[in-house]
Amino acid sequence: MSRKLVHTPEGVRDIYGDEKERKTIVERLLSEKIKGYGYRDIQTPTFEFFDVFSKEVGTTPSKELYKFFDKEGNTLVLRPDFTPSIARCAAKYFMDEDVPIRLCYQGNTFTNTSNLQGKLKEVTQMGAELIGDASVQADAEMIAMTIESLYHTGLSDFQISIGNLEYFKGICAEAGLDEETELELREFISGKNYFGAEELLDSIHAPVEDKETLLKVSGLFGSVDILQEAKKAVSNMRSLAAIERLESLYRVLTDYGVEKYVSFDLGMLSKYNYYTGIIFKGYTYGVGDAIVKGGRYDQLLPHFGKEAAAIGFVIVVDDLLAAMGRQNVVVSGLEEPLKLHYTESDFNEKLQEAKRLRAAGKKVEFLPQTGKEGVPENE
Repeated sequence: MSRKLVHTPEGVRDIYGDEKERKTIVERLLSEKIKGYGYRDIQTPTFEFFDVFSKEVGTTPSKELYKFFDKEGNTLVLRPDFTPSIARCAAKYFMDEDVPIRLCYQGNTFTNTSNLQGKLKEVTQMGAELIGDASVQADAEMIAMTIESLYHTGLSDFQISIGNLEYFKGICAEAGLDEETELELREFISGKNYFGAEELLDSIHAPVEDKETLLKVSGLFGSVDILQEAKKAVSNMRSLAAIERLESLYRVLTDYGVEKYVSFDLGMLSKYNYYTGIIFKGYTYGVGDAIVKGGRYDQLLPHFGKEAAAIGFVIVVDDLLAAMGRQNVVVSGLEEPLKLHYTESDFNEKLQEAKRLRAAGKKVEFLPQTGKEGVPENE
């Protein structure tokens, strides 16, 4: 047999033993906190029609999708992202609902990235979506729930960075930038690439004042005090309204008592074009990317036929576990099974003992006595 058959393709891996047990426990802890807010499970297919994740939806670029065909010739894709799937479900099953809908999910996503990036192509995600509530209180619930969920796993050293896409969009509109230029500039500013952003603005001969304001966006990050600086930097009503929304959000998060985990970043601009307003990411030590990504997507459900605002978040479980491991965070509830040895003569007696222990909630590994020296009959 070829040795290649026992290996996995680049970007995917097996998870087993203690690592898998830690993952199961962390997923349970996250689920406990999310469901404590009244969210209910939903399960979507692993693969969907290509159009659910098309360019018009504003999700993962086509070149990063795993695409294949069914027997009828339809183009299908492995889901790269849960949010469009949840939006599709909400439009299908909750079309006439006019009260907020709270949904949560767990599953794997698949992104066909380059092997050179060193990223996993299959990751486990857990998240929640609040559909039908456009209020700042809904924004705060989502962020507070994210913070409490992470803390519930045992992680305590993390930060949720919050931005508002409307701030950047207001400046772009005032400067008269077209959509293509705005998207290109968004990528430069999101990556803190000041020189790339400056070169782009020079190439389109942007007015000096607009250019300075746009370039300043990438440096507007920090504590809540940065919001005052951001407010002074603009005069258009759209950007000012975005800051007012963030100020209101901070006040509600203070009511939740989670403000110490919050910072702000006006230059945080997601690659997902379906986000429309509040956007946030969660960071911690030990991993190079955000372990939480979320935001408001008020124009996504109308794409599927339902007029409804929405906000959601996703926790990348694999990255969360990696961070917890590097920070030596103890996973509560992880315990080795009790080893109970038996011989042919005492099999029934030990079996009854194993059954009693398991009935009492203990983990018991029932093992034949090897007879080797130093191995006790009952550890």
